[in-house]
Amino acid sequence: MGCRSLLRVDSGLPGTGIRGIEAVGILATSSSSCFSHATTSSEIPVDEGGEETSLLVARRDREEPGKEAMTAAAAGAGEEDWDPCDYEMRIDVSDDTAHQISTDPWYQVAFVLTTGINSAYVLGYSGSIMVPLGWIAGTTGLILAAAISLYANVLLARLHEVGGKRHIRYRDLAGHIYGRKMYSLTWALQYVNLFMINTGYIILAGQALKATYVLYRDDDILKLPYCITIAGFVCALFAFSTPHLSALRVWLGFSTFFSLIYIIVAFMLSLSDGINSPPRDYTSPGSHTNKIFSSIGAAASLVFAYNTGMLPEIQATIKQPVVRNMEKALWFQFIIGGLPLYAVTFTGYWAYGSSSSTYLLSSVHGPIWVKSVANAAAFLQTVIALHIFASPMYEYLDTKFARGKGNPFSFYNVSFRVVVRGGYLTINTFVAALLPFLGDFMSLTGALSTFPLTFVLANHMYLKVKDKLSLPQKSWHWLNIVGFSAMSLAAAIAALWLIANDSKTYHFFADL
Repeated sequence: MGCRSLLRVDSGLPGTGIRGIEAVGILATSSSSCFSHATTSSEIPVDEGGEETSLLVARRDREEPGKEAMTAAAAGAGEEDWDPCDYEMRIDVSDDTAHQISTDPWYQVAFVLTTGINSAYVLGYSGSIMVPLGWIAGTTGLILAAAISLYANVLLARLHEVGGKRHIRYRDLAGHIYGRKMYSLTWALQYVNLFMINTGYIILAGQALKATYVLYRDDDILKLPYCITIAGFVCALFAFSTPHLSALRVWLGFSTFFSLIYIIVAFMLSLSDGINSPPRDYTSPGSHTNKIFSSIGAAASLVFAYNTGMLPEIQATIKQPVVRNMEKALWFQFIIGGLPLYAVTFTGYWAYGSSSSTYLLSSVHGPIWVKSVANAAAFLQTVIALHIFASPMYEYLDTKFARGKGNPFSFYNVSFRVVVRGGYLTINTFVAALLPFLGDFMSLTGALSTFPLTFVLANHMYLKVKDKLSLPQKSWHWLNIVGFSAMSLAAAIAALWLIANDSKTYHFFADL
């Protein structure tokens, strides 16, 4: 069957001898005479038999080595199953963005990733992961989750330049490999993932404010929903003043400083409490049914702890060579960045056992001023971390609806951010105040989006573009796909059950 032909206006493909107008697809009436190449440029459809097509065919015949080089380049980029006619089915992705790309050194990206892994969420892992799973399953699970998360993220990072171009968004990569439907599905999954992470951050920030308030006045006047509203407002102010992810440069230093404060305080005070307390009970609380669902939900929280669900968007900011630099950042995240997480999680569970809170600073004992500083640091770090996970949505809105790149601090661009980002965070804040069940949100986020995006999709995309894999390699990837799909379904059911159960116990807009 015939395929339509395309011309691209481009600067050429280095090493092929092709300059100026480049052949992307020559699809004659014979199904056997087509070749294609994916790059960022503008498409100009040309009717078969036209003057441009004749020129293009003549140029192709004259520069046949260039065609072979393009095919080799596509294969070298990781598409061993590269089929020239496949590109008619794939959407044309664009690098056009209102945000900065290819500007950040690997260590800045490493600190972005470390900011995510050591956000104030770490203060909840003693209660949300260790309490349901216990010492053996919890410790083993955290270490295994780190290993498989590093593996899955490296797989995904290596797909960043598949097809010979950079895919700066997760949905662009999925659309390039699968087509338009998967583009939309991936964007939906990622949106759910980031929305729920951001909702959790606002809950965390509200809990930090509430914990600070009750240190001085336990009069029940400032309730958690009010604290969540204040937190959402502060997050919005930061979003208005920080145009894009790369603009976090100096704030990443502050974020690391704030993280060290609350992690060190939580670690030291928990250690002191554990030394001075009688033997603790480490038995998982609740009925048999509750224990089962809580354990499954905790398994989802394990993968939530390490993964962003937006690796291509973060990788888009890194300087060349993007794959090698991203791998450096990932190794830093999982080896160096994971140490504070382990310290505060294990110490908190050791000190308080099954009574560990989903916000550890609510459990510790010590000087009021020390706990106040730690809570303030947790609040401020959460504001910064939320911006990281909201940036894909901000980038989409800024690119699609803003007037243009221009000066990010022009009156129009600032006003646009106030209206659009303010509206987005208002919805986040409302949901956070409505259902302030942080542990359940972590479980549901891991189930609905972290499992599919990080483990299922990454392994299947790798299978799709790497055709020359051995049978054991293919079997390994399929085992990951099937296994994590089953875990995702089970964890989603468990998380929904936990949210429904907690809603009966507490009610909407609960003051926890």
